[in-house]
Amino acid sequence: MSPPALRSVAEHQRHVAALLSRPGGVEAWPRETVPLDEARGRVLAEAVVSPEPLPAFDNSGMDGYAVRASDVAGASGEAPVTLPVAGDIPAGAPIGDLEPGTTLRIMTGAPVPRGADAVVEVEVTDGGTETVAITDSRAAGSFVRRAGSDIAVGQEVLSAGAVLGPAQLGVLAALGVDRVVVRRRPRVLVVSTGSELAEDPAPGSGQIRDANGVLLAAAVEEAGAVAVRRLWVADDVPTFLALLDAETADGEVDLVLTSGGVSAGAYEVVKDGLGPRGVEFVKVAMQPGMPQGSGLVGGVPVVCLPGNPVSALASYEVFVRPALRAAFGHPLPHRPVVTATLTESISPLAAKRQWRRARLDRVAGTVTPWGPPGSAFLGWFAGADALIDVPPGSDALAPGDTVDVWDLANR
Repeated sequence: MSPPALRSVAEHQRHVAALLSRPGGVEAWPRETVPLDEARGRVLAEAVVSPEPLPAFDNSGMDGYAVRASDVAGASGEAPVTLPVAGDIPAGAPIGDLEPGTTLRIMTGAPVPRGADAVVEVEVTDGGTETVAITDSRAAGSFVRRAGSDIAVGQEVLSAGAVLGPAQLGVLAALGVDRVVVRRRPRVLVVSTGSELAEDPAPGSGQIRDANGVLLAAAVEEAGAVAVRRLWVADDVPTFLALLDAETADGEVDLVLTSGGVSAGAYEVVKDGLGPRGVEFVKVAMQPGMPQGSGLVGGVPVVCLPGNPVSALASYEVFVRPALRAAFGHPLPHRPVVTATLTESISPLAAKRQWRRARLDRVAGTVTPWGPPGSAFLGWFAGADALIDVPPGSDALAPGDTVDVWDLANR
């Protein structure tokens, strides 16, 4: 009997994306209201409409003097206009009045007094405090920031789907918006499997530390989701299934992400336990990360990644991260893909799409393979900031060739 055909990367990407998407699409994703100081990086579920104008009042765009434009018409260096200074308006002062034929010294951001229609910047005056000589005229509206000139009352400030970064949070704070409706962060259960994983920080003979749980939980958080728990289970099917059932019984988990136990050997706890429950295990035409699994267990999506840490992280990047972010409506589900000039040769694989760890020079537009192509080089992955996407079956790639690169440093 011939071995089953390898599934293409694109096909498995579609399969995982469909598994994580909800009926009704992004709009069906749960929402929650959070304080503004807890909203950084969150995705808006509802548009924000401005409750007030920004600026809230006419204010000065310069340090200078508030005037009636008609009072300084014709002013020049040869024929300055001199006006009495009736007082000062510092930032934060209440809105006052300007009498005709006078001026008020005003600071940047301070309210323009009633009666004034222009600000003369201090640079075209003698800087006087009792009287001031003005050496240039200014048209009405000069250096006056009108109320609502940035944002009008009732204007949509941010649309649903916007990611709340510093600028977005800043404008909401300026408008007095202190709570926002956002899409709930996906809740991911991260499960590392394998009796070789040491529970104790000091591994025994033949044991290793759990790198997968740490790196996958960090990757989940970096994507905008939340790793609700990070668990370890030995190669015992009943124990694994009992743990999974207990952790997903309350409906508080949106995705179970496992690593290990999916290959073709003995003691494949994930495959042996979840295969009979309808989870599909396939081989995908990629390196690293050929063995993959995905399906539903008790209605909860489960994605099963290989146990090698390099394969687990590469598989997460290719399949899980974009599907997870798309599910809750992040506007940028995919890593940016850029073209760069290769600095070293690469030999593509005949039938597999390959992701080579690399370092990307974003200034020079070049990319350098970083370390060997195999799956056993986590240290090299830690020093990489990009993945070169190498198509299958192509001729050897030489220095100077253009390649597609996934920019891992760009979220």
